Amino acid sequence: MSAGGAFGGNRGLSPVPPEKSVFPLDHMHLCDLDKKEYLSCLKTSGHQSEKCRLFSKKYLECRMEKNLMAKQDMSELGFVKESNLEASGEKVTERIGN
Repeated sequence: MSAGGAFGGNRGLSPVPPEKSVFPLDHMHLCDLDKKEYLSCLKTSGHQSEKCRLFSKKYLECRMEKNLMAKQDMSELGFVKESNLEASGEKVTERIGN
């Protein structure tokens, strides 16, 4: 048997998780309420995700707070501040503050 173990590989290296919140999974159900609110909104809105952006934002913020995904600025995830919307001249029916 080699120094790498029975199945090969170097036991001294720890695995690196994929980017963009794929892992770790929420095994402890820390963000279940936010997830359920978002899924419920999708169901009642006919799966029109733009109507559920507030719930989506809350869920992502929960995952960041609980270290289930890397902390990122919400603008990098597609959420813009109200002042940025007015400056760009976009017409938006539902606004999300940050």
